[in-house]
Amino acid sequence: MGKVVAVILTYNRKELLEKALAAVYAQTRPCDGVIVVDNASEDGTRQMLNESAYPGLKAYVLSANIGAAGGFNAGFRLAYQNGADFVWMMDDDVFPEPDALQRLLDADEFLAQKGVEHSYLLSTAYTEHSQVTNTPEVSQLTNEVGYGNWPALVEHGLIPIQRATFVSILVPRPVLTRHGLPIASMFIWGEDYEYTLRISRKRPGFLVGNSRVQHVRQKSGAQNLLKEENPSRLKFHRHHVRNNIFIARKYFSTRKLLGVIWFSLKTLSKLLRRAELAKSRVLVHGMIEGLSFYPAEESVNSPFDNLKVKALPVESLFSQRQSPPDFDRAMPPVIESLQGNCS
Repeated sequence: MGKVVAVILTYNRKELLEKALAAVYAQTRPCDGVIVVDNASEDGTRQMLNESAYPGLKAYVLSANIGAAGGFNAGFRLAYQNGADFVWMMDDDVFPEPDALQRLLDADEFLAQKGVEHSYLLSTAYTEHSQVTNTPEVSQLTNEVGYGNWPALVEHGLIPIQRATFVSILVPRPVLTRHGLPIASMFIWGEDYEYTLRISRKRPGFLVGNSRVQHVRQKSGAQNLLKEENPSRLKFHRHHVRNNIFIARKYFSTRKLLGVIWFSLKTLSKLLRRAELAKSRVLVHGMIEGLSFYPAEESVNSPFDNLKVKALPVESLFSQRQSPPDFDRAMPPVIESLQGNCS
């Protein structure tokens, strides 16, 4: 079995990150490397990472918060450039059960023996209250006689899927080589859906029933502008609306696109009737942006500078004893190292 590199994306959730790291390092099949991408946290995360004693842990601090999309983009790059044969990606609020990785790798081996090509493998996610969460979409690919092929491996606990989230997803290296990276400019809410749709158009992903993770969910759960109660999350719904329209334009029929726009218009009508003008503005801005938003896909070997941030190993920040960290002075050797390790 190849080299597995786990990647955890974090932002201002030091306590959750500590639990996620403990769960990753408790795997029955140890990872061959673990990378943490800190999206410019301000809560002491980098100090915690610098003082941690986890073997083989590589932690990188970004010079600015570039959203989940940018953070995942950076994480896949770093794992790929560190020679990963599989990238095991997750957020800092995902706690894998001890055999979660082993079950994913067992599924990969089983599918290889069966001659079933696949684009990725996904753990089954549950909330802390044992409720199913982050449910993926079943693959629409058909078999030779034109029927949906999703029941074919149900008896083995495997379901072919297409759209999914980055909640314990295992992506093989050749998929990254072939399809590139998540789109960083999507910023948040939708970059994982776009990426999994992109890589599963010809080869499905597979949900692995016996690979389980706990995904700690906020009260609001799935994104819903009508029910949003957290003021700090409100601005992100602009990206959510824009990204949904972009995904519909890119992957689905005109009818589907019109359905997405119609749903947004109905939501807008409800918000206006409730006199929720701030939410209405967020939705309108997202809709306008979505009609012209069409970012390019990016190769896994594209320049790190495309992200418009700098990344630095956390220990380098502390060895220079700089406060605040001087990314401009510290970054050039890191960029050189990253580019030199490209495969």
